[in-house]
Amino acid sequence: MKKKILLIQSTPYDSNREPIKKSKLYFVGLAMPLLASLTPSDWEVEICLETIEDIPFHTDASLIAIGSMGHAIIRSIDIAKEFRKRSKTVILGGYMASLMNEEAIKYCDSVIIGDGELVWSEAIRDFEKGQLKKFYQKNLTSLSTPPPRFDLIMNKNIGDFLPVQAGRGCPNSCSFCSVYCLYKNSYLKRPLDEVIRDIKQVKDLGFKKFLLLDDNIISDRKYLEEFCREIKKLDMKWLSQCSIKVGEDKDLLKLLYDSGCIALSFGLESINYESLKFMDKCWAKPWDYSKLIKNIQNAGIDVSTEMVVGADGDTLQSIHDTAKFIEDNKIVVPRFYILTPIPGTKYYDEMKRENRIYIDDIYSYDGSQAVHIPKHMSPKELTKAYWELYNRVFSFKSIFNRTIFRSDFFKRMDKYLFYFLVNLFYRYQIKKKITPNIF
Repeated sequence: MKKKILLIQSTPYDSNREPIKKSKLYFVGLAMPLLASLTPSDWEVEICLETIEDIPFHTDASLIAIGSMGHAIIRSIDIAKEFRKRSKTVILGGYMASLMNEEAIKYCDSVIIGDGELVWSEAIRDFEKGQLKKFYQKNLTSLSTPPPRFDLIMNKNIGDFLPVQAGRGCPNSCSFCSVYCLYKNSYLKRPLDEVIRDIKQVKDLGFKKFLLLDDNIISDRKYLEEFCREIKKLDMKWLSQCSIKVGEDKDLLKLLYDSGCIALSFGLESINYESLKFMDKCWAKPWDYSKLIKNIQNAGIDVSTEMVVGADGDTLQSIHDTAKFIEDNKIVVPRFYILTPIPGTKYYDEMKRENRIYIDDIYSYDGSQAVHIPKHMSPKELTKAYWELYNRVFSFKSIFNRTIFRSDFFKRMDKYLFYFLVNLFYRYQIKKKITPNIF
């Protein structure tokens, strides 16, 4: 009889500390299918995507591994505690567990810090011998992975695309960023033939779209050009995230569009340059944002954004102006977070040193309430301004203006109607005080 491991991708809590549940999971994480492919062949593997299914607490698996994105780590810890009550061995991993590993180990038997590729098999073999270590960490010097085990999730109610990774890490040093804290400016690219292999796997599974995972895909133009030429041969649509600087290169934008790129997400963070400098992102030029966004949209690529409020340059007026920026630039899918000092980040250390931590309970840090003392407003004023921003951007008027009342609506009606529905769902979440996310 094979040994069995249960891999769990946990879901975040809502404001009432109830797990957020959905009927369909559009953004499927790569971590669990990848860990499954790295698991020794004499083990049986089961994957649970908690957002769309219940956790099988009565599982016969002897080993439980839990990963999560962002503040879902709070839910991961609660799941870990429940399994340990049932005498199961639990491993935690992911960005937050890695940054807060000394805290995370209080609730599990072992923590995978950072990348799991070089330590996963070792941890499983150590478990078999009854010698599981508290921490496992080996930094990658190159990035090469086997095909993910997507076959383990094909029977679940997932969206119409799957993730494929091209690179990992980032050369930038934003003070609030967990990627920087783990990778310290390291950025690794996968061999292009591996990336294409994985995209072909996604296509063979019946999908016509994929999500390209890479925090810095435009850093190597030659690599990206070759990637686009190869993707064009496969007749696949794709979406990704990258630096807004891509809007400076119209030739590259055309290449991206011709290869099948339909949407890009940009971490703009702020329209306030003082705030960007505070976040060690002074290379970003907010006065160019509108021009660059227009270039990207004119190339036929849709724009999604992620921004934060509450940095030292922010005022109540600048937060109010952010809503106008989103509306004026017709951003189809905007998302916002309150700048939060996550333990393990440079930003947390700065706020701690300046005695500006307003709420010490790190298990309440979910990006939807101020937990630090801003420079130009009170924490309560920041939280209030944050939800006012969301309610304005997702008012019916704003939603219609950004998705339906567009000059090119009838040329791309299907896409804009889809974004319209996404916005309506986000509005529904906001009214329940749930921060919209990528799940």
